[in-house]
Amino acid sequence: MLTILVANGVNLDLLGRREQEHYGSFTLQDLEDSLQLWAGKFSALLDIGKPKLVFLQSNDECTFLEKLSANWDGVLLNPGAWTHTSLALADRLQSLPHIPYVEVHISNIRKRRRRSYCADNALAVVCGAGMDSYLAGLYVLLKHLAHAD
Repeated sequence: MLTILVANGVNLDLLGRREQEHYGSFTLQDLEDSLQLWAGKFSALLDIGKPKLVFLQSNDECTFLEKLSANWDGVLLNPGAWTHTSLALADRLQSLPHIPYVEVHISNIRKRRRRSYCADNALAVVCGAGMDSYLAGLYVLLKHLAHAD
């Protein structure tokens, strides 16, 4: 069984309450429930077993970095504001080339800020589609893992 970390960084615990014009009205629990549902649908479509999704939300960068280093088959990653500020996160991701990840963002980060320190080593970056950014990112990650040797 594939094990996927869904890693949500700083301030994503505020989903549904913070800047709804950028992030929508759904909560972190709504997002997790939707990902669980679609993980089953995508795995059936790709003819792979349903993956185990492990959810992390942390406002503590040390905890976030340490959790990324576990033995995951893949990571769906939304670092929040650390996307634009954390060289430590960029270094950590670069040092884990055996763990494929897709960077996702609810809002279009290109409209708000320019630089992602995480994008360079990502399989893909999906942003600006609300919750669907996560769903598209999960599909891309599962499809990659389904075809990995």
